[in-house]
This record gives sequence, C-alpha cells and structure tokens, in this order.
Amino acid sequence: MTKPLTLRTLAKACRELARDHEMFAVVHDRYGTPPLWDREPGFATLLKIILEQQVSLASAKACFDKLEAHLGNVTPELLLSLNDATLKTIGFSRQKSSYARHLSEAILERRVDLDSLHLLDDAAIKAELIKLKGIGEWTSDIYLLMAMLRPDVMPRGDIALHEAYRRLAGLDARPSSDEFVELAVKWSPHRSSAARLLWHFYLSEKAVR
Repeated sequence: MTKPLTLRTLAKACRELARDHEMFAVVHDRYGTPPLWDREPGFATLLKIILEQQVSLASAKACFDKLEAHLGNVTPELLLSLNDATLKTIGFSRQKSSYARHLSEAILERRVDLDSLHLLDDAAIKAELIKLKGIGEWTSDIYLLMAMLRPDVMPRGDIALHEAYRRLAGLDARPSSDEFVELAVKWSPHRSSAARLLWHFYLSEKAVR
C-alpha cells in the first residue's frame, strides 16, 4: 500500500526535486519547503473541493464556512435537509447544489464509500470518484493529493500550477492541461511534492506583489 505523504517525506522529496531540477531549486532556495496542505478525508472535504471548482479559494471557503455555520456539522444527512433556496442564500450555484445533493445521496445509499478508498490505488480511487456527478479529474486529483496525501499525483487542469510553471520556465504561454501532465512525468515519483512547490511559488510570489 502507498504510504501517505508526511511533513518529513515532503521535505525529503522537495530536496530531491531541487537537486535534480533547477526550477525547483529556485523555489526551494527562495521560499523553503511548502506546507503539507493536508485535509481531513471524507464528505466535508470532498464537498469543499467541489465548491472550489472554477472559483477562487476565498470564495469557496466563504461558502463552505456559511454552510458549516448553518448546519453546525457538514454531513450528507444535514445537507439534504436544506432546500435549494437555502443553499442559494449560502452561496451554492444551482449546479453545485445538484452536485452536493448527488454526492450526499451516493454516500447515504452506499454507492461510494469514502472511508475505504485508502485500500485502493490511485487509479482505482479516481475511477470511483469520477463516477459521481460533478467530480472530474481535477477534483479527484485534489482529493488524492490533499485528503489522501498520495505522493505521486499531479492535478490536471490547475491554472495556478500552469502559471507557476510558465513563470519558472520563462515561457510566453502556459502549457495546456495535456502538455503539463505529460511534462510532469519527469517529476515522478514526487509529483505531489512538485505540485506543492509550484503552488508555494505561485502563492508566495502573489503575496510579495
């Protein structure tokens, strides 16, 4: 079974990436080891990642925080107790309300068992998650990387990662999703740490500006 990433193994992987790839040496020397950015596995985290699709992290957090304040505890049962009008006032779009309901029902009807995903390999976990309405490659990749702490995952279609790579590589244009996933193969078996280094660079540079 794949061992989850820890602060210790993240630091070791970052040192190896910095040794072998100049762009990661730049990030590591300038900003150090990135945070683990770990999240608790389960329904609430997967729902929050769904909320993060195609919006800012701040916007998604505000919506999730309002939901948590309203429910007290974010569970499938309690989410299904809310009608669409209430979800709208909390900040859910019609589409994300539909996704949230579908996820809640899938868990309650045992069509997906988030608690047993750790027994599966990365590809099997993605296959299970992508069966669910509203969950695609990016959402399943982020869940693998942050909630399950799998060590060799590169999220597909993450604009911040593409932009960080563009700046570090001195490119005029960002790589496409397919191009980025293909070029990231050379960072295996530490793609999750590479992603964290790129996010670390992107967020640190943004803070400086």
